[in-house]
Amino acid sequence: MLDQLFRRLHDGELLILPNAWDAGSARLIESRGAKAIATTSAGLAWSQGYPDGDALPIEQLLHAVRAIARVIHVPLTIDVEGGYSNDPADVARLVAGILEAGAVGINIEDGSGTPQLLCAKIAAARESAGRAGVELFVNARTDVYLRGLASEGDAVGEVARRSERYRAAGCDGIFVPGLTEGSAIEAIAAAIHPLPLNIMLRPGLPSKAELHARGVRRLSAGSAIAQAAFGRVGRMTEEFLAGGSAEMFVDAADYGEINRLFQGNR
Repeated sequence: MLDQLFRRLHDGELLILPNAWDAGSARLIESRGAKAIATTSAGLAWSQGYPDGDALPIEQLLHAVRAIARVIHVPLTIDVEGGYSNDPADVARLVAGILEAGAVGINIEDGSGTPQLLCAKIAAARESAGRAGVELFVNARTDVYLRGLASEGDAVGEVARRSERYRAAGCDGIFVPGLTEGSAIEAIAAAIHPLPLNIMLRPGLPSKAELHARGVRRLSAGSAIAQAAFGRVGRMTEEFLAGGSAEMFVDAADYGEINRLFQGNR
């Protein structure tokens, strides 16, 4: 079962997740060897014409999840931002829909909300998954580093305190975007053990081997690949509108190769 497989991927070697934003990018990423597919909330929202930040309509999120699940054969985890609601009952219904659409994991974040609120959302998600008979992997994201939510010198401690509350509520992993410094990574990984630590790709991160040695079990690209793709499309469009076209053929994917990725999908 994909839910069991996804859990096992957090044991052993570092799980690398190049985040997708639609069915096409998900299938391409899978074809390049990714062991699981994670979505980027920003990239997925942009692909549907909405800003990141709990603005994506639920029906469009679920449509995207179904489309991605249709074309891949590896576990799928969905970034649901803050759950698109502060009502845990709404979050439970969202999780039920995501599981029905084919996902086996979620990221859900505290953002600017309280740890107490995220605990309630995690518990609701866990109950919803139990009713569906799926061992949902709940990756609790805390924005202590990303938003500077802790007083100076207490970021590690604040992550540890929040993580313990989220573990008690039923999460399976902790995601700390914005965390980059080696000693802090190691301290947080030790503090939250045995929960696996997930961090996000940022400039200046230690090597993958060092991250793993310091206790990281999952590394996400976040919106980086989607941003790179949007940036390249923008540059190519500007060149084409100005009368050029050379850049368009640099590193272009082969038409037949890409087309074959979508032949014979379930």
